[in-house]
Amino acid sequence: MSQPAVVNFSSVPFSVELQEIESPQLDADSVLVQVQAVGVCGSDLHMWSGHQSWEVKYPMVLGHEFSGVITEVGERARGWNVGDRVVSETHAKIDENSPLSRRGLYNLDPNRGGYGAAVNGAMTHSVRVPARILHRMPDSLSFQYAALTEPCCVAYNATLVNSTISPGDRIVVQGPGPIGVLCAAMAKLAGAEVALVGLPRDEKRLNIAKAYGCDVIVGQPHEWAKEVDGLGADGVIDATGVSVALKTGLEIVRPAGWITKVGWGPQPLDFSLDQLVQKNVRLQGSFSHYWPIWERVIRLISTGQLDLAPVIGGEWKLADWKEAFETMQSGDIIKSVLLPQSGS
Repeated sequence: MSQPAVVNFSSVPFSVELQEIESPQLDADSVLVQVQAVGVCGSDLHMWSGHQSWEVKYPMVLGHEFSGVITEVGERARGWNVGDRVVSETHAKIDENSPLSRRGLYNLDPNRGGYGAAVNGAMTHSVRVPARILHRMPDSLSFQYAALTEPCCVAYNATLVNSTISPGDRIVVQGPGPIGVLCAAMAKLAGAEVALVGLPRDEKRLNIAKAYGCDVIVGQPHEWAKEVDGLGADGVIDATGVSVALKTGLEIVRPAGWITKVGWGPQPLDFSLDQLVQKNVRLQGSFSHYWPIWERVIRLISTGQLDLAPVIGGEWKLADWKEAFETMQSGDIIKSVLLPQSGS
């Protein structure tokens, strides 16, 4: 049996097309999930354009933000049934015996292999999923919203786990891409005053982000960061894809503040880090997510505490993947969602 899939077949830029692939085979510890919705991630766009800074195993089916329905259950995948509505984490391969995995930090396991880069992803009709990374969807949660659990978990980890936010803090989020917008939304949920910063080309996304009650800034955030007492923002979240954003973050954060970097920036730094020392600033990286974060985020979405309506900018059939990619790449919307079962 074969099925259509959005395949990245080469490192040459724009080497992505709809191809027929072999349907996945069940194993004892996994289930087969009929994909109902899959979000387009910024990393998918980077791999499409050949600008990613991580290794990709070609050819590769893209897509790691997905939800669906179980159609087959492996003999050791206990507790799951055909027809269950599920959403999946991205950690398709891990070493379950590594020290990090045993601590629950399997997202940091050096042997980790993610969907859409190391293991065929979900921009297709059916995908094999290890039972260990499945989460149940409440009946009230739509497949489209559930498919965006993964980027929400990235934002939750960066903003509410790896950062320190108290109600009344003033937080600057750099970069109005999907993760930046969701980080701003998470910081608002924590009770912070939030400024989301972008460039003139980001104006449409910034306007969408106003729905979360944050201030939006086109250009430099120095004035906003220092307007209360002149010392700077309590914290800065760097969700950009450019390394120079860290220089701005060091300029606008207050002494004894913090900077959390969640955006990938392959460019080398070309400035001094002396301000990091002089200001006694904590610099923290944030990568991916793990089990309890998923459970909390699913509750946030399903209860309406986190509204994803502003984030979803459109839905496309699998055959129209390129239009979905181009629309999101243009900056006119925040997230594109593919619906593989709506026809290809």
